[in-house]
Amino acid sequence: MTQTDALSPHYSRIVLKLSGESFSRHGERGIAMDEVVHISRQIHQASQLGCQISVVIGGGNILRGGQFKNESAMIQEATAHYMGMLATVINGLALQDALESLGCETRLTTAIRMDGVAEPYIRRRAKRHLEKGRIVILAAGTGSPFVTTDTAAAQRALELEADILMKATRVDGVYSDDPEKNPHAIFYRNLDFATVQAQNLRVMDSTAITHCREHGMPILVFNYRTDGNIQRAVRGEHVGTLISPELQPVN
Repeated sequence: MTQTDALSPHYSRIVLKLSGESFSRHGERGIAMDEVVHISRQIHQASQLGCQISVVIGGGNILRGGQFKNESAMIQEATAHYMGMLATVINGLALQDALESLGCETRLTTAIRMDGVAEPYIRRRAKRHLEKGRIVILAAGTGSPFVTTDTAAAQRALELEADILMKATRVDGVYSDDPEKNPHAIFYRNLDFATVQAQNLRVMDSTAITHCREHGMPILVFNYRTDGNIQRAVRGEHVGTLISPELQPVN
């Protein structure tokens, strides 16, 4: 690899899925701005390679609609899901300010209209922002209840014609079991969609996996806690687990 190759993006456009938990300290709730800034620095570094980046955010650090509904019979499930969507907007505002403090031109878009807070998500406009080098934050899921932010990320990756969907997690990639509970869990460097679905591996929800499989959208699952991993992933380095329509050989 030449020096020029090392400084060039392997992927020209990505959708990055961040969980709400990535905005808080491990085991805590709410927003820890030092965690948000840590991720923002990595996104900034990756964007400087010339990669067009859009970010889909979860809201689990503030509220998970499904779990919240289970805690009270007084809340309708659809209402709880809308509350979860609003939580992703709160995270989006924090991420927007963190990115802009680093000099990144950023646009926060929402699938539910919130004039005065963010732009409405319009596919063609979002693509234009990306083409101009802006980082586009995609909040409020798809705008519909009963749809996870994983599925929203898969849908946006397809709509925006991304090269790959990247999911940032607390672990190094996809394992045969939860590595935080089972130290003997097997790490997979490469997988195909058929194996993921047959073995029910914990990657994303089944709808998101099906969307990506049907349309040939690869998924990369990697550890965002390792500094520089987003930039490495964009350069095409071997980080995390790559899930492809067909099993890719390991170099």
